[in-house]
Amino acid sequence: MTINPKTTAAIGEHPLHPMLIPFPVAFLVAAPIADLAFIGTGDGFWARAAMWLIGAGIVMALAAAVAGFTDFLSDSRIRNLNDAWYHMAGNLTAVVLALINFYLRYAQGAEAAIKPWGVVLSPIVVGILLFTGWKGWEMVYRHHVAVVDAPGQTSSEPVTPHHGGESHRRAA
Repeated sequence: MTINPKTTAAIGEHPLHPMLIPFPVAFLVAAPIADLAFIGTGDGFWARAAMWLIGAGIVMALAAAVAGFTDFLSDSRIRNLNDAWYHMAGNLTAVVLALINFYLRYAQGAEAAIKPWGVVLSPIVVGILLFTGWKGWEMVYRHHVAVVDAPGQTSSEPVTPHHGGESHRRAA
């Protein structure tokens, strides 16, 4: 067994999940900004941009979720972390709210759905993403999920102290 929980969804030793998560986060955080631009200008471009940003955020969140679920299901040490459960449940909640938000915008029209639903749902999703990002940070920096603890260490080697017992850490 490896010293730290290991990611299995990876290219080489580089975990896929952290490579994918910036996309849905950027798209879903940009959506309420586009909503505000629509409210400020009345230009329908911003309403349509917000709707498609949410759609792109959902698609990319599902791609990130595949990698995240692979890691979650492959190592019991990850499943034993409360932070991992909060991270997963929060992200699932954010995606469900984004799906509802996208559906309302698509069904009612991008402009019509911004008030009240867009200005309510989009910031809630951003708030959830802040929480789940914090929990993801905890998994890496506190619980060392997918972290290689010493320079040159492969994920299957034990950590050997360097320079008076200090351990050097870097993210995989």
